[in-house]
Amino acid sequence: MQNNDPHAPDPAQDGAADSAIQAELDALGVQLATMEAELAQARETVLREKAEIENQRRRMQRDVDQARRFANEKLLAELLPVYDGIALGLTNEAADAKTLREGLQMSLDQLKKVTEANGLTMVDPLHQPFNPEHHQAISSVESNEHAPNTVVAVVQKGFVLNDRLLRPALVAVVRDH
Repeated sequence: MQNNDPHAPDPAQDGAADSAIQAELDALGVQLATMEAELAQARETVLREKAEIENQRRRMQRDVDQARRFANEKLLAELLPVYDGIALGLTNEAADAKTLREGLQMSLDQLKKVTEANGLTMVDPLHQPFNPEHHQAISSVESNEHAPNTVVAVVQKGFVLNDRLLRPALVAVVRDH
């Protein structure tokens, strides 16, 4: 008996449709496997990159710590001869005041040379206008010889390190009349 119903499914067509669906499912399965492999590779790459960044951060921190610990090494090595000169002068018990003074002057000159080579400059503002950025007035005096706000005495010299004030000069200034 033959089914003449035009709406009835054709077994041959059902098999072809099932084959097409199966082929599409197989293709999607292959595509899914490829995507999962790419995702696993991407995860592995991210983990490796993250580990490399962490290693770089640790190396950088170690380098910064080393730089801090030994930042003054060059300066201190340059100061050792000054130290040696002063220590040697103090061991000379037979030296008179003039000899000690000359030795101290040589040590001071050597110290100035080292500090200037490392960016330290002295602020000695005697007879210059008062500058509140580099000077600290500790007294004011009357004077007919100097203009107001002129430094007439330096109690303690100031210092600038590479254009940054390290210590202001302590000064006496002529007050306004």
